[in-house]
Amino acid sequence: MFTPAIPLGGYLGWRVLQNTAERQFETFQKSPEIVRNVDYFREHIVEADTAEKLVDDRRLLTVALGAFGLEEEINKKAFIQKILEEGTDASDSFANRLSDTRWRQFAKAFGYGNFTGANTGIPSFREQTANDYLERAFEVSVGEVNTDMRLAMNFRREITAIANGSNVEDVGWFQIMGQEPLRAVMEGAFGLPSSIGSADIDQQKELFERKADQFFGGKSPAIFKDPLKVEEALRRFFVQSEIQNGPSASTPGSAALSMLTGSANGSLSGNSIVNLFISNF
Repeated sequence: MFTPAIPLGGYLGWRVLQNTAERQFETFQKSPEIVRNVDYFREHIVEADTAEKLVDDRRLLTVALGAFGLEEEINKKAFIQKILEEGTDASDSFANRLSDTRWRQFAKAFGYGNFTGANTGIPSFREQTANDYLERAFEVSVGEVNTDMRLAMNFRREITAIANGSNVEDVGWFQIMGQEPLRAVMEGAFGLPSSIGSADIDQQKELFERKADQFFGGKSPAIFKDPLKVEEALRRFFVQSEIQNGPSASTPGSAALSMLTGSANGSLSGNSIVNLFISNF
């Protein structure tokens, strides 16, 4: 399996990853295991015309869950089947009652429990799911090297979708708080401890609104329609992460980071390090 190259941690490492991600992704999706999973899904998903058939085929389920960032839930077969079979048409369906909106997206996409029925025979659905799996599988591989980088990649994609949602004013913050990866980045960007998750949900929302207004100039998650504000949130997240954890000798890129912060003559700037790495990738 291809291992992403992330020579630096922190925000500087994030900048490097952004500049090399496209080329690294091209290499990653040629990995034999990834190719086998995608080819199998494309060939056999049409046969999974019921939720039971999908959950009983682990290879299909690997791609199906991975496409929605739910790959770690693969052993919860009964749970997954219930979500799929109840669908999303009914407001009180299992998926609609869960705080993590990825399950609702998953159930709606496959359609088993909805009026229109399963979508597994639709070619566009098959290709979209396969492509989403590839994207998120790459994020997983990035996360195996650096967890913060995976969180940042997920945040950039998901926060944009929430910000552009039709009901962002009413449910945007609840969607963010309901997805642990999004919450982690947002709490980091705001400098908040994870313990705030034990507070009343409405109080949490009010706190997020105040912090968003303080740092980004608006209370609604709709502010993240602006890519510059998304990037600023990620910069704050990485800075806070480094403050809390601190670089060590084992931190990826710690030697380079020492060069950046050192006062010796001839030390390289952050841009020089980034450009040097990109030019040799």
